[in-house]
Amino acid sequence: MKWLFFPKKTNYYWIISTIFLSLPILMYGWSHFIRPHRSETKQKLFPGIVYQRLIESNPRPVVIHTVTIDLTTPKIKPVVTPSIENSINNTIDHETKARTTVEFVQEFPVQLAINGSYFYPFSEVTPWSYYPHSGDKTNTVGQTIANGKIYARKKSNWYVLCFTNKSQAQIPGGEECPKNTTQGIAGDDILIFQNKPKNPANFYNEKPYPRVVVATDKLGKKLWLILVDGKQPLYSEGMTKTELTQFLTKLGVYSAINLDGGGSTTLVVANPENQGKPKVLNAPIHTKIPMRSRPVANHLGFYTDFYSKIE
Repeated sequence: MKWLFFPKKTNYYWIISTIFLSLPILMYGWSHFIRPHRSETKQKLFPGIVYQRLIESNPRPVVIHTVTIDLTTPKIKPVVTPSIENSINNTIDHETKARTTVEFVQEFPVQLAINGSYFYPFSEVTPWSYYPHSGDKTNTVGQTIANGKIYARKKSNWYVLCFTNKSQAQIPGGEECPKNTTQGIAGDDILIFQNKPKNPANFYNEKPYPRVVVATDKLGKKLWLILVDGKQPLYSEGMTKTELTQFLTKLGVYSAINLDGGGSTTLVVANPENQGKPKVLNAPIHTKIPMRSRPVANHLGFYTDFYSKIE
């Protein structure tokens, strides 16, 4: 009689194994359905801060997210992730603690944030094998300043965005911020400098890719954050730096630099309507999984005392 029950046990184990093996596929498929819709929208997030999602179909599907910030609006203040305090080695080139952008918004807490500097060390092998994880030590590339303290030194051909104590923004065109800078962050390319687009022949990594750009007007009173989703066929496949520069020119920016993109590309807003859990406004892709956020070395965020309902 025992042999009569053996097939039932075999079937039971087979069902459990099938479900277990199917979970990653189901999770990967579900991640595609929770991405922001491929539809255009515009919303005032807070006084002085406006979000817009734009959709392109040619020459490939692209979703572009723009945040326009009026820095003259009272109570808007920029903030860059600080380094890990080190009382033993009080020199430049401090480490930072890796966080996702959602974790950054929850911890500090700012009302809006994007990922920031390029960083090292970094590796991405599989969905379960990557570095850094949240809490791991990392280093930023290019001069980085938080609360008036320089914690990463300038680097040749890594250009800075700088904020004064009056929240005025400037892209000076060099690798070092002026002395009155309270917050500063660096990128690898100046796309536009004083209304002059960079020669595309000098761009590195000129392929469709997820992008993060910060841009200013001439007086440093208006700031744009531009994020392009990518690596997601039929949804958003990214933009080249040349295409992005053309977009920025039409937008009317004065100067713009390219920050860390790729799988780091993330835009997050505080969302008090959802029990305080921040909302991701774009479609990040970490370890090839859509809507999975990557822990990164630092962020650029903005404080404001105002709240708004996030749709």
